[in-house]
Amino acid sequence: MSWLSRLAERQILKTKLQGGLQGLAGEGKPLPDRTGDAFVSAGDAVGFRIMAQAGVLPEEINLKKQVAEQAAYLATLTDPAAQKAAMAKLADLQMRQSMAEEARRRFMRD
Repeated sequence: MSWLSRLAERQILKTKLQGGLQGLAGEGKPLPDRTGDAFVSAGDAVGFRIMAQAGVLPEEINLKKQVAEQAAYLATLTDPAAQKAAMAKLADLQMRQSMAEEARRRFMRD
């Protein structure tokens, strides 16, 4: 165990003995499964988590849901004209989603 790990463990134990870890949100529950965050940068994941806790969703997440709904709707259609219109709407939503993702990446980079 490295000196940094020992220091961290000592600080956690000290805080626990002082009662500093009592009454926290989620106490006694397992950590949430965030396997989806594996492919998201740490900064983005923190930002998304803060926004989710505040009840706010980024535009790209809303667009991602709309894309999934539109794709499911498109799969149910049999009329070629309706399929063409649904595909055009799906393409528009996908383009808007890509633009929102790119805008976020540029904002985080600058």
